[in-house]
Amino acid sequence: MAFTHLHVHTEYSLLDGASRIKDLVARAKELGMDSVAITDHGVMFGVIDFYRECKKQGIKPVIGCEVYTAARTRFDKDSEKDKFMGHLILLAENDQGYKNLMKIVSEGYRNGFYYKPRIDKEVLSQYSEGLIALSGCLAGEIQRRLLNRDYEGAKREALAMREIFGENNFFLEIQDQGLEEEARILPDMKKLSAETCIPLVATNDVHYVKKEDSVAHDVLMCIQMACTVEDDNRMRFPNDEFYFKSEDEMRKIFSNMPDAVDRAHEIAQRCNVEFTFGELHLPDFNAPDGLTNKEYLRKLCEEGLAQRYESADEEEMRALHERLDYELTTIENMGYVEYFLIVWDFINYAKSNGIMVGPGRGSAAGSIVAYTLRITDIDPIKYGLIFERFLNPERVSMPDIDIDFCYERRGEVIDYVTEKYGADKVAQIITFGTMKAKAAVRDVGRALNVSYPETDAIAKAIPFSLKMTIDLALETSPELKAKYESEETTKRVIDMARALEGMPRHASTHAAGVVISKNSIDEYVPLYLADKGLSTQFNMTTIEELGLLKMDFLGLRNLTIIR
Repeated sequence: MAFTHLHVHTEYSLLDGASRIKDLVARAKELGMDSVAITDHGVMFGVIDFYRECKKQGIKPVIGCEVYTAARTRFDKDSEKDKFMGHLILLAENDQGYKNLMKIVSEGYRNGFYYKPRIDKEVLSQYSEGLIALSGCLAGEIQRRLLNRDYEGAKREALAMREIFGENNFFLEIQDQGLEEEARILPDMKKLSAETCIPLVATNDVHYVKKEDSVAHDVLMCIQMACTVEDDNRMRFPNDEFYFKSEDEMRKIFSNMPDAVDRAHEIAQRCNVEFTFGELHLPDFNAPDGLTNKEYLRKLCEEGLAQRYESADEEEMRALHERLDYELTTIENMGYVEYFLIVWDFINYAKSNGIMVGPGRGSAAGSIVAYTLRITDIDPIKYGLIFERFLNPERVSMPDIDIDFCYERRGEVIDYVTEKYGADKVAQIITFGTMKAKAAVRDVGRALNVSYPETDAIAKAIPFSLKMTIDLALETSPELKAKYESEETTKRVIDMARALEGMPRHASTHAAGVVISKNSIDEYVPLYLADKGLSTQFNMTTIEELGLLKMDFLGLRNLTIIR
């Protein structure tokens, strides 16, 4: 006997899920479960963090997503007809399923976005291989039809889904969080299962880890909707049953349907996705004149060396050649030849087109290869800079060259890269704004309807510091500690802010990060529609761990002023 939660929202269902990944996985382990799923709303932001945490705690990760389905097609965007969106749970059964899940989620943003990222049956049919689907919560298409007393319509939908995903890859999801609507459609769900032979699976719509976390989740919802807990007409969860229940609790709820509970674990056993970290996916660079990339890089460096050090004598030149050869050999052995050619190419484009480029920043200034390629303009020999701080065989990590461009013309360089490597292979990178100590207090104060002066006084009592947390503030600020111990309102705000502190609050585009990949980006990472167009759904660190080429195209106003 075993049970697995297959319908779980983490902190990455932004301002809707209140389950921190670490706590969630720890709770699964504590309850004796051997596996757990992640199915955030329309996104895959947290799947890598989730995967790592599961592996660390010895729990099997089931990678999935709760996607939104369009009322008609993903291209239809009519305010009346396309207002409704269905929900559907997709779980990756294998690596191909994971790749298809990324394609589906990306397409929801690329072409289906209308309030939410929506997909349709055409997309599901195209990318169904390797996926297991569950019919979702009450917002699922089948459940919604049953609620509208359209049994035949629900049956048609169920059969269509089985047709798309194949026999034993589509399941009718039943939930019981004590809602009247769930009880009303349960007999129909059973009947539907009996008539179509589509099996039932029991889930709980998990939005927080423990029952008592429902209060913090409610406040989180208020922050999302910019309202207070006292507002009567706001959206709220009907009760506190949306937590990570134990197997015993699930068996008690579905005591007359033990098979549906068993099936959740059986499905989890079928899902096996493994991620590969550190394998490089650098874009192709085509060297001219029939040269290999290795030969071309050496040729460019030799030419640059002759120009940069034209006044060097014979002995100095010998030493320079030795240093250059050592660096190039290291670069070749570590597999970064293409990296340097790509960086050289777009910097060469910028300089040839009168776009100002900074002289170089960080450890890259220690490389004579970067200097001879005119990637940097600092002579590492003159200043005794060391190459190993930049690239070191002992510490295998991608070289990282941050490049400053004129603020006004940075976009031209990104356009050049996009045109050269293909629009489907270049994207900007996502970044997450998290609820820092002061901001968490202000958000919570608003949601709890605490007056602005009171909230402001609490927030201002938290000291200014880059890594300040609420716990640290209570330790270091006697003023805050005194308020916390003597004022009921302060205690309430601080305790609630502590429960939400550090959670991701919103997603936006990283100021400088650009990723360039070998094949279409959504082969490696899912895409997201951010404030500045399409970006990756994984942040900078994760992008590098997955072996993708990340560049920092920094826009520097100083260069614009100098120009």
